[in-house]
Amino acid sequence: MTVTGGPKPKAVQVADALRDDIKKMKPGDKLPSQRELIDRFGFASQTIQNGLAALRAEGLIVSAGNLGNFVSDGASPSSDVRDDIKEIRSQIQALAERVAALEERSAPSGA
Repeated sequence: MTVTGGPKPKAVQVADALRDDIKKMKPGDKLPSQRELIDRFGFASQTIQNGLAALRAEGLIVSAGNLGNFVSDGASPSSDVRDDIKEIRSQIQALAERVAALEERSAPSGA
């Protein structure tokens, strides 16, 4: 399948198409090389890399250096993501409390 044009950014088009391919693959299966993906999509190398990076961030693929990209073993990143979200929320709450304390200290007396 060749992807051309469309309203989505090219890297998103690459990630979407590869996501569909990955659904038909098994853990450990090798994705096509970057050169093959450039030929398939007709997009620049950086665009292909950005599409692959999105899939890595989702935990769908893993990179093995010069060996290429492989379908992940199915280890769901969702628990890691939930932990990250909890940590970020905690940090936001702590920052909100600090801001409130600073605003309280800087408020004019008798206000």
